[in-house]
Amino acid sequence: MHIKTLASISEMLLQIDLIKHLYPAMNLQTYEDYLKAMQPHNYVQIAVFEGEKCLGLTGLWSGVKLWTGKYLEIDNFIVSPDAREKGVGKLICSHIEQLAKDQGCTCIVLDAFTGNFKAHKFYYNQGYEPLGFHFIKTIDKNGFS
Repeated sequence: MHIKTLASISEMLLQIDLIKHLYPAMNLQTYEDYLKAMQPHNYVQIAVFEGEKCLGLTGLWSGVKLWTGKYLEIDNFIVSPDAREKGVGKLICSHIEQLAKDQGCTCIVLDAFTGNFKAHKFYYNQGYEPLGFHFIKTIDKNGFS
């Protein structure tokens, strides 16, 4: 297994099938449109490959906030169902932690849906802990994938 940073939209688009594990209704055009909007805001993807096959990936943002200073944010963490329990997720987390240290970040942040208990357990096991609540006010439910 090897890790690769996907920085170009063309590289990211090749992973649409993996993205559909989280967002089954996502189509290629919408995915491309979102990536084009996200990329100028420090968005890349970190992916684990075995040969040419992508086993898992996550989006990764970098930024600065008043409460954290410089940080990295994990977004849409996906491991292919047939690659789970094989260390793919842990490899991604370890890589991101090293990136955060190398870039002088104070922390790594992420959101996990409240009902995704498997993800909660995984993140706890990787050393993450909840700090607060992420509140949203939905304006247009049709905009969600």
